[in-house]
Order: sequence, then C-alpha cells, then structure tokens
Amino acid sequence: MRHYLKTAVEIDEDKPVLVDKYIRGKEVEVDAVCDGKRVFVPGIMELVERTGVHSGDSISVYPPFSLSEKVKRTILDYTERLGIGIGIVGLFNIQFIVDEREDVYIIEVNPRSSRTVPFLSKATGYSLADIATLVILGKSLAEQGIFHVYPKEKERYYVKAPAFSFSKLRGMDAYLSPEMKSTGEAIGYDDKLHRAVYKAMIASGLRLQNYGTVIATVADEDKEEALPLIRRFYNMGFHIEATVGTAEFLREHGIRTRIRRKLSEGSEEILESIRAGYVSYVINTRAILSGVHYEDGVAIRRCASQNNITMLTSLDTVRMLLDVLEEVTIGISTINER
Repeated sequence: MRHYLKTAVEIDEDKPVLVDKYIRGKEVEVDAVCDGKRVFVPGIMELVERTGVHSGDSISVYPPFSLSEKVKRTILDYTERLGIGIGIVGLFNIQFIVDEREDVYIIEVNPRSSRTVPFLSKATGYSLADIATLVILGKSLAEQGIFHVYPKEKERYYVKAPAFSFSKLRGMDAYLSPEMKSTGEAIGYDDKLHRAVYKAMIASGLRLQNYGTVIATVADEDKEEALPLIRRFYNMGFHIEATVGTAEFLREHGIRTRIRRKLSEGSEEILESIRAGYVSYVINTRAILSGVHYEDGVAIRRCASQNNITMLTSLDTVRMLLDVLEEVTIGISTINER
C-alpha cells in the first residue's frame, strides 16, 4: 500500500485518499423528496442481504420486517436533517447501516432519483416522480397536500428481487459484491412476508425447488453460520454434497454429506455433479481474508450459472430462501396414537 501511494497516485489536500471501514449490519434504504424546507419519506426499505452486497443486487422489502421503532425514528430524523441541511429540492436517496446495537450509520446520500423509486411508488401509492417534479417546479409539499414526514406503513409486504443474466454474460463472476451485477428486478406482494418473497423470487427467474441436492462449499469464516442453514435443508430431505473441508465440518455435526473434490485437488468431481442435472442449489461463499482457492470458487459459480442452477453466495439469501421453502412446503407427519 505504501508503494502504491508513493508511485501510483498523486496525493495532496485537493486529492485525498479515502479509507472505508466495513461495518457489519443490516442495510436500509430510503427514497425521499425535499422541497428545501420540508421532507417527505413515503417508505423505509430493509434489505435482506447484509452490508457488502450492492443494494441493487439485494432483496428489498417494504415495510421493513425487523427494524425497531427507535431505528425507524433515527432514520427519519437523519433523512429530514440531511435533506434540508444539504439544500436538496427534489428526490434523494440515502443508504444506511444498522448494527447489532441499533446504531445507525450513513453509507451515502445520493441527491437524485434511484432505481428503487418505481418500486417504492408502486408499494406506497405515492408517485414520487410526479411529487418531485412539482417540487422542482416550485410547488411545495404542503401545496401538494403532503404534511407528514412518514405516512402510515402498508399492512401488506412488497418485495423487490433482483434478476441476473449470468448464463448470458460470458466470464461474469456470479459472486455478489459491492459491484452491481443485476440486470433487472421483479416485484412480489402478499399479506405474508415469505409468500411475497416467494412471488418475487419466482418472477425474477429464480428456480425454487423443495427437493433434490444442495452442494455446499463454504469459507472457514462462514462455516458456523452456515451449519444451521444446511441442517435445515438436510431436515427437509435434501441430499448434501460438499467439498472436503465443508463436508468434514458438516459430518462432525451429524449431517450426512457426500464429498466432492475440487479443481485445486486435481479433480472435476464437483463440476460433474453440477452438470449432472440433479442439483437444486449451490451455496458458495469465499474467504474474503485469505482468498484461498479463489479460482475454484469462480469455476463453481460459473458452472452453476451455465447449467441454470440457483446459485447462492450470501447466507442471508439462503436464510430467506429456507424461510420461503418451509412456508410453501407441506410437511409430513405421522398420526398420533392415543
């Protein structure tokens, strides 16, 4: 880093080097309108995937499903103060992080319309583009009959799910990151959260199956978090296959797992399993810190995309998917004898 800063970039007061700190937590997003004096926030959206995945590649839910009233009040307070303080006239978008202690941090403020404006307009019934256009032309929020900062939340859930085109884009890595990769989105809505998520996932082109085989290749730092999730697949009747490290970990915790060797071990077993047609889901997380077997992960993700298999690189998405599958799957039970 020292070498790079000395040789590759010019640094002075007008060209500072910015250093980001990663804060682990929920990501929350708002679209708002400011007329220079007052702010209107039609809805708060909670993202399923934690910070580190681009908001455009995340599943977005309105109204938020796990935020406390305290957090909502803080978000609305920050939004109002920022809109007025910056002097925005029109639409703006803010992305927040909410950590485990319910502290609220600001990722960025975008003084413009964002991709979630159509979604939030449909979900809340407020046409944000129309309201903002009139504000820009000089008609205040009060003159448009808007006197409250945050209207009553809808009782129905609205979910925006990203759509990807990895099978059509050669060479694109399917791993979700801060770089946006989705090429579209779909909306699902229902009185129940998981049914709304189910509708959005299906509409976005995701293949949802409640049977089959799950292939898991999980980074060491994610194994403890992934264990109860893979156990839920196992308890639903899925067969589990995994690379050596993940398989041994799962076996130690009572999950019957078939070992599939990786490319770095001189084998194409795992790719052959993916190509065979019986795999329903591939769960793959990568070691952010060590970067061990990075090329293996790329090959696995690419093979899954090429064979139209649902590829999951975020454990938050896996958790939500399991909630959905358990909601829509009919359980089997024995008759009680008395």
